[in-house]
Amino acid sequence: MSKCKIMHFGKRNIGNKYSMNGHALEEVAAEKDLGVIFSSDLKSATHCKEVYSKANRILGLISRTIQYKSPTVLINLYKSLVRPHLDYCSMVWSPHYNKDKLLLERVQHRFTRLFTHLRSLPYEDRLSHLGLWSLEERRNRTDLIEAFKMVKGLSSNHWSLFFHRANDSTTRGHSWKLMKKNCCTDTRLCFFSQRVINRWNILTQEDIDAVSINSFKNKLEKKRTRQMDFFKDK
Repeated sequence: MSKCKIMHFGKRNIGNKYSMNGHALEEVAAEKDLGVIFSSDLKSATHCKEVYSKANRILGLISRTIQYKSPTVLINLYKSLVRPHLDYCSMVWSPHYNKDKLLLERVQHRFTRLFTHLRSLPYEDRLSHLGLWSLEERRNRTDLIEAFKMVKGLSSNHWSLFFHRANDSTTRGHSWKLMKKNCCTDTRLCFFSQRVINRWNILTQEDIDAVSINSFKNKLEKKRTRQMDFFKDK
């Protein structure tokens, strides 16, 4: 029973009390499940703070203990030990408030400043020199990859669980356009099944026809080269 807890969702939820075998169950405002912290308000702020703290501690450890700070060594350590915490399951919790996005970006911002010869450059220029994407771009890229896996039958989740295919008879764009529903709340509007649609719908038929996940990733890389702001939130 100690593992059973109650979380109430929705502003109109009356917050009923529940018990099991005569013992009242604990009410919580946030709980971690499979590495992701879910909050009763369905916002990602709590998870972002947790992720930021963990990634920042590891980055600090690398900075203090690694003596040979060559770009290759630092980048490999960052990609293998720090960035996975910032990327993990981002399609579930990807933040939509700027304060949360900036908080996460501070970790990578700090990492790029480990290279003394780049410190005088703007953040985006430092990323370019190091061959890195911003974390915001990576999250949006992950959304597209997940959508691609669903529509191609490469995911355990069928695409119809999240999307409705658009009845679009126009010849522009591609043949797998998705329909975007009207939303009453920001939380719903910024959920994976909604936020990915605009970017997905402006892909080309060539992008959608990729024969594998790696092929699709390569096409996204090329798209970013041609259109630098494609993966950035407006």
